[in-house]
Amino acid sequence: MPVTRLKLGKLKVVRRQLLQRYEHQPFVSCLAGLYGCQWRRYQRARAQPGECCCSKVECGSFGLLILTFFLSFLFLYFWSEAQNDYNDFDWFNFGTLGFWFPWSLVLLVVAAALFTYIALLLVLAVCLLTEGQRLYLHWSHKTGIVVTLAFSVIATAVLSDLWSKEWKTLLLSLQVTPFLHVAAVSLMAVLSWPIAFHFFRMNRKVRQVAVLGLFLSVLFSLYLVPLGMYSPCIKEAGTLGPAPRLFGHRGAPMLAPENTVMSFEKALEAGGEGLETDVTISYDGVPFLMHDSTLRRTTNVAEVFPNRTDLDASMFTWAELQQLNAGDWFLTRDPFGTVSSLSDADCFQAQNQSVPSLVQFLEVASRSGKLVLFDLHRPPHEHPYSQTYINTTLQVVQAHINSSQVLWLPSEDRALVQALDPELQQTSGEKASIQELAEDHITRLNLHYSTMSQQQISKYQSVNISTNLYVISQPWLYTLAWCAGAQSVTTNSIHILSNIRQPLFLMTPEEYTLMWILTDAVSALLIITVFIFHWWRERGLPFWSGSRQTHETGPYSKFRTELSDVWSVSSVHVRPDLRSTPSSPSTPHLPTITEE
Repeated sequence: MPVTRLKLGKLKVVRRQLLQRYEHQPFVSCLAGLYGCQWRRYQRARAQPGECCCSKVECGSFGLLILTFFLSFLFLYFWSEAQNDYNDFDWFNFGTLGFWFPWSLVLLVVAAALFTYIALLLVLAVCLLTEGQRLYLHWSHKTGIVVTLAFSVIATAVLSDLWSKEWKTLLLSLQVTPFLHVAAVSLMAVLSWPIAFHFFRMNRKVRQVAVLGLFLSVLFSLYLVPLGMYSPCIKEAGTLGPAPRLFGHRGAPMLAPENTVMSFEKALEAGGEGLETDVTISYDGVPFLMHDSTLRRTTNVAEVFPNRTDLDASMFTWAELQQLNAGDWFLTRDPFGTVSSLSDADCFQAQNQSVPSLVQFLEVASRSGKLVLFDLHRPPHEHPYSQTYINTTLQVVQAHINSSQVLWLPSEDRALVQALDPELQQTSGEKASIQELAEDHITRLNLHYSTMSQQQISKYQSVNISTNLYVISQPWLYTLAWCAGAQSVTTNSIHILSNIRQPLFLMTPEEYTLMWILTDAVSALLIITVFIFHWWRERGLPFWSGSRQTHETGPYSKFRTELSDVWSVSSVHVRPDLRSTPSSPSTPHLPTITEE
């Protein structure tokens, strides 16, 4: 009697399941091979329902992998958000080591590479767990995890000690990146699949409570993060003030050698409304522009005066300073990686820059009608002008520019300077009470960007004290300063920030609340759906073995069909002539199936 269509259909389903199981093996082999170098099937083992996914050693390795993932991500995020201060970091190393190298960029690349490696290992582990496989991490990967963990911890500790203010930068970044909340909640929704898969396969309530409790604790914490979220860029429509004015930090140091006439001209061409510099007085009483205490970094003093490389810059006469080249270093070291974008004419001009005097700087600003802001370095005690450097500088200022264009930053003898020239805009580099600032006739504050506070800026603005923040070169920091109400910023990237017409991130409270609620609601729905699906699958696909019931519902167990299962479908309807045909014991005849 021929096999019915129903029986034939069942046989085809069994055959398709067997093929699916076979065709799925290369995927698991690839996962296990990359994770634990287990390329062959006999090297792998599948976690049975109720069993732990790995041994105690491998469980510890998996926990260390998770810890390394978070610590390496923390360092990568910390260092990537510190890009605003990479130039300071590289010059600090130059002063310490004596040679130039872009250490900041190398550190970023290494951190990104190590984090990518750890993230891929974690993805492989999660995929293996989802496939119901027992974890086995190869020793080479364990070594890589330890190296990455050590690198992340040591680098974070060292940079925290040297640049503790960068943690304030990281906190500031959270004020303009609320989308991190969306990314974190989305990640938890993705992780809910393997967590739910193993939750319903555990046979110990303690493990189930621990896993689910930890998952829900993290999830609910992320859901409630926006309650403590503060950002000056979340404000009512129409309350955003004007964009901060831009002061060129030592000119335009990305387009020309810092503190040169070319640099200040480039800053004005790029749209700068003010110029910032540093003034030192020469041994013979000529104020000139130099930021460092020595000439080693920004001139060729090692070639012209090899025995005076570490001598204080103020101990050189003006005639000696004029012998130095102040631009060739810029083309050789390329501190910002921007030299390749310069034209041949700009490169030639940069190569022939000299150390400028304060008079040259003031003339550039006076012709353009722009504001100037400068700090004044006090010379050593043995310097001839150590007691009169302020008066000498003030006389040059009064002779070459309108005093109202000058933001006077030096705090020494401020009362005397105010009495001699009351038109100067007295500027303080430190925060103080409004009463103290008023007593010193302070009209502006020049503060580091890490001290940015919308409340304090508004408080000072209410008594006509403007706030300038330095040094802001990243667009996201400029956005934050704009939203916080800063009146001006000092920047290295004046050619970039001048093209920003609106904040990169700006939302009304209603829009942010809607984004927050939708993100939490959608993720909660997805996670609940995932848990319901795994609960239904574990309860709906039982496998009976004798008198003991187990749930073989893994991705492979549901396709676990033996050859005898195939015979069970077709053994009832086999042609009679085949049953009576003798056959060799070693070569069994297969039944012939005919369709009605």
